[in-house]
Amino acid sequence: MDRADRVFAYGATAGLLADALFADPRRGHPVALFGRAASAVERRLFHDHRGWGALHTALCAGGVTAGAALAARAVRPHPGAAVALTAAATWAVVGGTSLVREARLIGAALEAGDVAEARRLLPRLCGRDPEALDADALARAVVESVAENTSDAVVGALVWGAVAGVPGLVGFRAVNTLDAMVGHKSPRLRRFGWASARLDDAVGYPGARLTAALAVLAGPEPRGALRAWRADAHRHPSPNAGPVEAAFAGALGVRLGGTLAYGGRTEHRPVLGGSGRAVRPGDIERAARLSRRVGALALVAGAGARLAAGAIRGRARRAATGKGRAGA
Repeated sequence: MDRADRVFAYGATAGLLADALFADPRRGHPVALFGRAASAVERRLFHDHRGWGALHTALCAGGVTAGAALAARAVRPHPGAAVALTAAATWAVVGGTSLVREARLIGAALEAGDVAEARRLLPRLCGRDPEALDADALARAVVESVAENTSDAVVGALVWGAVAGVPGLVGFRAVNTLDAMVGHKSPRLRRFGWASARLDDAVGYPGARLTAALAVLAGPEPRGALRAWRADAHRHPSPNAGPVEAAFAGALGVRLGGTLAYGGRTEHRPVLGGSGRAVRPGDIERAARLSRRVGALALVAGAGARLAAGAIRGRARRAATGKGRAGA
């Protein structure tokens, strides 16, 4: 088993525990600092053109990924420092605890009948227009955001961390952040944000499928989750949000999708989990618990796969060495 495999397993576990204990700081978070830097680059580069948007994506995402690779290389000879760097990177890029915390705050407001407070809190979780939403519509928005962000803020990062270590963790989060900043289809960013949106679709693909699979395994209704994933995922306009939201809908026995509003524009999305009931405020806590279970299983899957691959490589090397000695 390679030392790098153990470094990822130990570091990612420590980082996820740090997220559970400390969550995200209110100020000075590394992702927020990256966002401010990316905004500064955008102001200098912006043209209503795909090529300039691709350059923005390459400079921002490529720059921080290269920096992470250099840092990982520098600490490679020192196992303790390598584990610490992996733990710090994992803590910085995952956001499962903050996601669940914000969802539960909105759920508590809805349970208390304070729809105005729930509307005030919703923009901290997602980009929906909250003013026209009643209690059930607010609850649906929260459950959909918990599902999608379980993939974006937890599972996807762990997948790429298992594949590429610290550069994978940091690169995934950079691409996901750029997509949130410029990847939406507003008139101003439709062309400039195209590269960020397409790259986010590509890097998010494996994490979204693993999230859906783990929702099937960890949810209270495995058959319903698998059935909704198969039947409805392709109907969602996002290739990655579709499997995740459909699996969560089936696992929780609720309906997601339908009419929603973003930034003054209205979208009519297909219903996911059509055999389920309408979302109620109490379902927010159920979605939060499912998100936590999926995140923990993703860590087990990522670290386990990395350790297993290392063990297989080690056996193959020993077998090759043995054959070489026998031939000599």
